[in-house]
Amino acid sequence: MQKEKVEFGNQVIEFDLEYRSRKTLGIIVLPDQNVLVKAPLQANLEKIKTRIKQRAPWILKQQRFFLRYHPLTPPRQFINGETHLYLGRQYRLKIISAEQNSVKLKGGFLEVYSAYHLETAFIKKLVLKWYFIRAKAKIEEYVAYWIEKFEKYQVKPSAIIIRPLTKRWGSCSPKGRILLNSELIKAPKGCIEYVIIHELCHLIYPNHTQKFFELLIKEMPDWERWKHRLEQWIA
Repeated sequence: MQKEKVEFGNQVIEFDLEYRSRKTLGIIVLPDQNVLVKAPLQANLEKIKTRIKQRAPWILKQQRFFLRYHPLTPPRQFINGETHLYLGRQYRLKIISAEQNSVKLKGGFLEVYSAYHLETAFIKKLVLKWYFIRAKAKIEEYVAYWIEKFEKYQVKPSAIIIRPLTKRWGSCSPKGRILLNSELIKAPKGCIEYVIIHELCHLIYPNHTQKFFELLIKEMPDWERWKHRLEQWIA
């Protein structure tokens, strides 16, 4: 993966360039507005940049579209009273002095118990650990359900890996390994299931062909609604 950029008028389009064993050039604008370009192994860099310039109006349009859905709330400070998301619902952080460290949901609150209740760095560490544990448990639960549903297609992922990702919600490797972003735990259940189903469909159709979308529609008729909502829950 290498960083490249092109100038288009008075704007600069930066993109991540990845060479792969493929025949055509692929340009993807991710929800975080980053641009990913997948190029054939022997592709000429100048020709790639020329193609990026040709597609610049579309790229900028997509970036503006995703910008509309970036959250208006500032980065989390992990202090009393601020809101945190879990499965699409907002919970207010309540930090409580205690001898034992723990985190739990109670009513509309995300309660953090700690002897180091005045140290925001430690509170952040506790909360992020809690999120990851809940993500593993909940997402794996949803995955198990949909893997069973996809058995009728005689496919099964070789592995399911849940971890924090910076540029994508999920991916499926050529060998059938599905990677899911643990940050999905903040989004509504339907959004999480959309990503799971999307990646399971890739076990059958690796590319976004018409047949891929026909299968996606069959398994989740309202997938576009959930995709749209997910783009509003960018962390």
